[in-house]
Amino acid sequence: MERPLLAVLLLVGLVIGCAVGSAYARARRGWNDYQTVKKSVPGARRGAWSLIRGVAVKAGVIALLLFGAAAYAAVGDDDETAGPTPSQSPSPSETPHR
Repeated sequence: MERPLLAVLLLVGLVIGCAVGSAYARARRGWNDYQTVKKSVPGARRGAWSLIRGVAVKAGVIALLLFGAAAYAAVGDDDETAGPTPSQSPSPSETPHR
């Protein structure tokens, strides 16, 4: 009776050992992946800030162009600043000579 009990205990130990070993391997892989990502975060952060800076510069240039266009439109055309144009004055009509 002792042999079947030892075989069952060995089988249960192997199953538990495989489960624990695979869980440990997954945890170790996760930890290594975490450390890799943690080391790459500063570079990714610098890249993100440079992209944000580029977008902010482009938005600033566009805002300045829009402001300039609105100011130009508010000033008006050059025709209005040229001054009044002379109008026709009624000329005295001459009386016809008979």
